[in-house]
Amino acid sequence: MSTYTAINLVKRPYGAAIGPELFEVVHLPIPTPGAGELLIKHTHMSLDPAMLGWMSPATDSYIPPVDLGSVMRSSGFGVVVESNHPDFAVGDQVQGMFGWQERVLSNGTGLTKIDATLSAELVLSVLALPGLTATQGLYRIGQPKAGETLVVSGAAGSVGSIVGQLAKAEGLRVIGVAGGAEKCAWLIDELGFDGAIDYKAGNLNDQLEALTPDGIDIYFENTGGEIQNLVFARMNAHGRIVVCGHIADYLTATPAPGPNWMNIIKKRLTIKGFTMPDHFQDAPALLGLLMPHLMAGKIQYRSHVLDGLESAMTGLNLFFSGANEGKLIVRL
Repeated sequence: MSTYTAINLVKRPYGAAIGPELFEVVHLPIPTPGAGELLIKHTHMSLDPAMLGWMSPATDSYIPPVDLGSVMRSSGFGVVVESNHPDFAVGDQVQGMFGWQERVLSNGTGLTKIDATLSAELVLSVLALPGLTATQGLYRIGQPKAGETLVVSGAAGSVGSIVGQLAKAEGLRVIGVAGGAEKCAWLIDELGFDGAIDYKAGNLNDQLEALTPDGIDIYFENTGGEIQNLVFARMNAHGRIVVCGHIADYLTATPAPGPNWMNIIKKRLTIKGFTMPDHFQDAPALLGLLMPHLMAGKIQYRSHVLDGLESAMTGLNLFFSGANEGKLIVRL
């Protein structure tokens, strides 16, 4: 094969589903590495809710938007197929920001070499962005203490599921919010959550009150939506709210109104938003917190794998419908 496929972003989404009309599929000559360069065969690509923000025209966010006409941004996993770089050999497994493309020419900057015994799904589901995000948010912001109650929205997703399992390992009572009976059963029966709220079943306030009789000490926010105000009203004094994502409003023209701030004063709450690009330099320390629980079998995961690069153009919609089951990955 003398060419490879790449997908460029050519239009911005405006309050609609993500579809092929926003992208351009191109076929390019496979490059030859020069001195100090290597060529990577991209085998598994991560799809993340953050991509919806990267596609927007906003210039005041934590990372610049993807330029129109350029390869769509994403992290990925691959294998070195040619190398003129002293630190990388043919056959090495690597991880990095590869974008929506089948081949990646690199000078080695930003690449992480991956142990050959680790699978792509494990790396992208746990050890890459989901695990780092969960660990940073829970430990550095949430400051969990045994005996406390944590509620996490998007609990069946890649980040939320790890947050809940880490909290359980630290001795907290953990309640997850997810969509559908199957996801809620998975959280309780397989991940060991103490309870789960099905946001599709209605009566959210009744479900929340029944599962948090002693109030809530930590809220890990991934989604926004109706549950946010209900949790906010049940926060305990000196509670911590970790704001990681807000997918309910990512493509809305007018974001939903938030809760009144009076409760922040009365309950002396700490509310903090974060994004991982601010903390990538802390990755070794964060993995040091995560790995013992993973090695002890306390972190389970599941991956939702789509086949073929072009499946990414509609696959992002699974985040809106909640139809993804675990970490969303494209197998190239």
